[in-house]
Amino acid sequence: MKTMKKVLLSVLIASSLAAVAPATFAESDPGRITYAPADAIDMVAAKVKVAIDAVSSGAEGEATANLIKDALDASKEINANDKVDNARSKANNKLKAARKFAKEGALQEAEQELRNAYKGFIDLKTLL
Repeated sequence: MKTMKKVLLSVLIASSLAAVAPATFAESDPGRITYAPADAIDMVAAKVKVAIDAVSSGAEGEATANLIKDALDASKEINANDKVDNARSKANNKLKAARKFAKEGALQEAEQELRNAYKGFIDLKTLL
């Protein structure tokens, strides 16, 4: 009987903790748009493509850096699993390098890094 009380008390405590866990009530903030991983990847790839097109058409370095910043900010929406997150981080590093080159005015190098980042983001879909 003594053991039975201990087991029942343990089960009761464990279930009550699980019932009020913060993850149980986790939901998106009101007004915040959440994206499916594939949609978020497409959105970021489109923003990177816009930056590539801007460099190709002869945009200034600062304007290109702002477009790259938009892509970096949008890439935070990609969250699927650890493999995808690691690959996203590598593609983000390429975007950061491209942004640095764009700020310095080295648009050829920035364009090459943007193309590498674009390929990196497109390859994320194979990891889903």
